[in-house]
Amino acid sequence: MLAGDPLEVAPRLLGSVLHGRGVAVRITEVEAYRGADDPGSHAFRGETARTRPMFQGAGHVYAYFTYGMHTCVNLVCGEAGTASGLLIRAGEVVHGAELALERRRAGSERAIPHRDLARGPARLAQALGVSLADSGSRLAPLDRPELDRLRLEVAPPLTFAAIATGPRVGVAGPGGDGEAHPWRFWIAGDPTVSVYRPAVSRRR
Repeated sequence: MLAGDPLEVAPRLLGSVLHGRGVAVRITEVEAYRGADDPGSHAFRGETARTRPMFQGAGHVYAYFTYGMHTCVNLVCGEAGTASGLLIRAGEVVHGAELALERRRAGSERAIPHRDLARGPARLAQALGVSLADSGSRLAPLDRPELDRLRLEVAPPLTFAAIATGPRVGVAGPGGDGEAHPWRFWIAGDPTVSVYRPAVSRRR
């Protein structure tokens, strides 16, 4: 299911469930990233120690640190040797809500609505218990929950009408125009989809 062009695989991921350490999240928003032909990709300038998982082929996990404090999680979908990444931007916690809430609160008692538990890539990774140590790992088979790795439960494809598309969040196109790469896909009308922020002239 994951093997293929990021732009084709990303919308097919919508509605599937990502399982991670006692919490499961139904994916409602995904962004597609390529490699050498995508200035918004971490792999735009080639393979590094950090981006190596993006070149390892479909079924691998690429996790990275952003803003010095948050982890985000991608699923790799291309062939080995060709960089790709599907940033899992948002989802609905469908199992393990109490554990997700405990992880999100991180010692505080602030109120967090259920729809916000995995609304945004950093929140989603935190709810699932993803860390940088997951980068480079392979997705585990769905029937092997004892393995300490992420697992993907594939859902039937959504109808074309159920999927919305638009520019990626915070990623400008080649000329500073975010509309140049409308490679974000989400379930239309779903309340867990993250808030869109206009693109700026910087790389992801």
